[in-house]
Amino acid sequence: MSTRPLDPFGPSTAGAGGPDNPDPAGAGVAGAAESVPDPARAAAAPAPARTGGRDRYLDLLRAVALVRVVVYHVFGWAWLTILFPSMGVMFALAGSLMARSLSKRPPWSVIRGRLRRLLPPMWAFAAVVVPLMFVMGWQPGADEGAWGWAKVANYLVPVGAPPYPWESGSPGGLLDSTWADQAAGPLWYIRAYLWFVLASPLLLWAFRRLPWATLAFPVALTAVIGTGLVEIPGEAGRALTDFAVYGACWVLGFAYNDGLFEKVPRYVTVSVAFFTMAFALWWASGHLTEEGWNLDEIPLAQATWSLGFCMILLQYSPSWKELPGRLARYDSVITLANNRAVTIYLWHNLLITATVPIVDQLWNIPGIDAFSAQLDAAYSTLSLVLVFPLLALMILAMGWVEDVAAKRKPRLWPNGTKPAGSGARRGRRAHG
Repeated sequence: MSTRPLDPFGPSTAGAGGPDNPDPAGAGVAGAAESVPDPARAAAAPAPARTGGRDRYLDLLRAVALVRVVVYHVFGWAWLTILFPSMGVMFALAGSLMARSLSKRPPWSVIRGRLRRLLPPMWAFAAVVVPLMFVMGWQPGADEGAWGWAKVANYLVPVGAPPYPWESGSPGGLLDSTWADQAAGPLWYIRAYLWFVLASPLLLWAFRRLPWATLAFPVALTAVIGTGLVEIPGEAGRALTDFAVYGACWVLGFAYNDGLFEKVPRYVTVSVAFFTMAFALWWASGHLTEEGWNLDEIPLAQATWSLGFCMILLQYSPSWKELPGRLARYDSVITLANNRAVTIYLWHNLLITATVPIVDQLWNIPGIDAFSAQLDAAYSTLSLVLVFPLLALMILAMGWVEDVAAKRKPRLWPNGTKPAGSGARRGRRAHG
């Protein structure tokens, strides 16, 4: 099973700007310009001032990406990577927020803030998962000696991929013997996000001087190392491939923050996006793996499809201070998802694995054998239905760590609902 989830680590846009949330999402993109200016001069100009407060369109994208990745990890449907490339979308959102922060504050202050939001929730995850691995027989130094033990430090600061046993426990245990692989597999992304954050000051400097070259460089790098033309073994190769595949989306977020989409006619953006995505599908069709059209397994297709997809999303980005129409009924769910994105991301795969022994209890019901075929067909659906209550319990148990990391007062269920009897000011803070 591929573990390519989303980027939940940018500051939530579900709250007004201020000490608790210094990076609210930017306003949407305006209509097409009458003419195309020099892109290098446009990108080099200071970032345009954006209206403070949350942008509910970006909040909606983040929430959809979270749901999509959970559904994908339950069902494994390859076509979902085409329908909505969650990873690319979330990298673009994070890149935009990173550029906005770097335009206002010193680089080290921004980097420190991102690490502060990222690391404590990961430590809480590791405090549960790593001891459980040890209890179930994991010996990280069995194959690599002291170096194997040293790698465990990646659970504290993920400069490399946090290690885990490929098999843990026994096949007949409460959890499948691959539970550690499923639980810790998504953590590779934390490493990727960390390195993007560290590289952002240099990337933004390069983008504002050579915008098109900086945007194209990750795609060109993907064409070199993501296709096997040049092979870099080990963790270094995997980390560089991750940077190459999603680097263009991250830089595209810079373009959105700097208002470059407002200066390029929509037909230009859409045309470039169309040809980029067409190339992605063409390339994927000739490089299908055993997982079929799973773009996560086809680096160059993933890079170009995500880039084109994000171009369209950001070019047509509205600026919603409130969710319009029928979407408004999902306001509290979207707010909760944004305020607990890191918790949902870190724990969802382990909780999906935990649904298996729970669903298996259905076969112990007397007389259920007559419906065995129906239960087999509905197994994944039952897991999906069950994982959301488990995520709710995890939000209550561990979500408050995100508030502590952001230097906010801990909250059990921050869905933006105004507490009974509270004043308007207190109600507004509930969205933060």
